[in-house]
Amino acid sequence: MTLVTTLPDTGKRTASRRQAPSLSLTDTLRLWRRRARERAELARFTDRELHDIGIGASDALHEINKPVWRA
Repeated sequence: MTLVTTLPDTGKRTASRRQAPSLSLTDTLRLWRRRARERAELARFTDRELHDIGIGASDALHEINKPVWRA
């Protein structure tokens, strides 16, 4: 038995993980490659450089350790 709940349409749209924009495989791979390069570059920043761009070391580490498929 499946329970289905119907909610009234409020006219508002919310973002959903399942409604990600459709990207071609090539575009997806390019995006992942760019994220990998950006995260590798972020890993080379000194504490001073991180401070200059307003990012703490723990925030940088969190971003660096994300898999490329996560924004």
